[in-house]
Amino acid sequence: MADALGWRRKFGIVTPSTNTIVQPEYDSMRPHGVTNHIGRMYIVDKPVDSDEDFNDLIYRIDNALEDAIDRVMTAEPEYLILGMSSESIWGGGLEPSRRIAKRIRERAGDIGIAQAADAFPAALKALGVGKRLAVVSPYFPVADGHIREYVDEIGFEVIRAKHLSCRSAVLIGHTSEDDLRRAMQEVDGDDIDGIIQFGANLPGAKVAAEAEKWLRKPVICVNVATYWYALRENNIPDKVYGFGSLLSEH
Repeated sequence: MADALGWRRKFGIVTPSTNTIVQPEYDSMRPHGVTNHIGRMYIVDKPVDSDEDFNDLIYRIDNALEDAIDRVMTAEPEYLILGMSSESIWGGGLEPSRRIAKRIRERAGDIGIAQAADAFPAALKALGVGKRLAVVSPYFPVADGHIREYVDEIGFEVIRAKHLSCRSAVLIGHTSEDDLRRAMQEVDGDDIDGIIQFGANLPGAKVAAEAEKWLRKPVICVNVATYWYALRENNIPDKVYGFGSLLSEH
């Protein structure tokens, strides 16, 4: 017998304990018959004032992965979503996401997994985006090389990037819509085919959808791309409106 509310699919979602955006954004995109179940990766919110501090944040998130997987798997989800993006691309193109998938399956068994590293290329292909990308992220500049290496490996090029250097993991979720709009306008140009937004705790889903209209090009928020990817990988074709063309048309 299927779960009473998640009769189409139960998603287990792993995200840092400091993240306040993934859960509400994913829930707002959730079709009828799909349920989301959060496993929190416990980390302490510390000030981030430098590249070194940001690297330490990535290290602490990485160390919390297995315990969060153990917690969320007690709900017996049928598919897992990694509700963060830096971990998926930190340290060498696509290889970090492969290592994470291996770690997860060693803990949870043979289960499907959605990660930003897989969702972005699928979304870019679905939308027919050209090779020249701009990037917006909440990260410190140390992230730039990791992002560029990843984007290069999936067959695209970063022309411009804006890293907001948010001062703690929690404060990423306090970023205003105006700040996000300014960042997207700053990186845009005639030489840009599309914009991708990293940072799962950056509240970009609605702003990206709006930006597509006034920039007249694809703007892909990581939370939208990752949740869309999870739905389509599970043969759930529902169109969801208000989050941009990816979810409403593909």
